[in-house]
Amino acid sequence: MSLPSPVCTCGDTNCPFNPVNHNQGCGPCILKNLSLREIPSCFFNLLDDHGIPHQYSFEDFAKLVLSQH
Repeated sequence: MSLPSPVCTCGDTNCPFNPVNHNQGCGPCILKNLSLREIPSCFFNLLDDHGIPHQYSFEDFAKLVLSQH
């Protein structure tokens, strides 16, 4: 699958903020996540065996990162 943004690894193409649904790149997704104090899913995709997170909070991301050391 060709992605409209070279850094987007999000597979949720139903999300209106996914770059496949507009021509604004990752900006709308990042803005949405910042307003909710969350981490974009592309960061979670970098982690080994992360599965689907229950939440995308800063804290949950930090816990997952630390658990992989």
